[in-house]
Amino acid sequence: MNAGNDYGRDGIVGIGTPQANPTVEAEMAILLPPTILRITTRLTSRAEASEDRLRDYIEQLEPALASFDTLRPQVFGFACTAASYLMAPGREAAIVAAAEARYDYPVITAAAAIAWKLHALGARRIALVSPYPAALGQAAITYWQGQGFAPVAVANAAISGTDTRGIYALGSADARASLADLGAVSADVILITGTGMPSLSLIADPPPGTPPILSSNLALAEALLASLGQPLPDWRARYRAAIQGPLS
Repeated sequence: MNAGNDYGRDGIVGIGTPQANPTVEAEMAILLPPTILRITTRLTSRAEASEDRLRDYIEQLEPALASFDTLRPQVFGFACTAASYLMAPGREAAIVAAAEARYDYPVITAAAAIAWKLHALGARRIALVSPYPAALGQAAITYWQGQGFAPVAVANAAISGTDTRGIYALGSADARASLADLGAVSADVILITGTGMPSLSLIADPPPGTPPILSSNLALAEALLASLGQPLPDWRARYRAAIQGPLS
């Protein structure tokens, strides 16, 4: 409970989004109920190379949290999946543990949220819809194999060049087209990896016969709510209102 503020009676959630990402805040506004106060910080880096920039986002986690000053969320969501794919074994866990010890609230990464949800679903065989360049896409496969899951198929949403900021030009139609490229895949879950490509349209209205679809933002939202002892509400009406506007 958040008794000291007019807003967010059911909790305060902090969210870190990559600096040019236009999707995280929009989808979290749909996925999290309006009784949750969302506070956002930008994950920043001056690195030119995408992989260096992504690593900076997690390496600079504590300065990102410091940007909240005296405002303290009850939980923080790190909304950048690709950064986790690039970290050396144990490094991310150490960064998260240090941040939690300093600020005294839990930090949940998008990748950790996905793993939590996959385990909850009893899923092992996963198909990936990936907007990443080839090297980062391979890092994602290796990461999920290391987490004990079996990536059985991958479909790529094409971006221009190798700069991952190109992901932010993709739309939900690209996610849907990439899902179609998978064909009749035998998987427990289809994972749309990455927080930058919009995917709620696809999740809200999947093609018939599609396995359950999980995205980075969906998993993170559910994990953040679970940390507050709350379930993920039905968000589809808010999605329709965000896309279509109020009915006249």
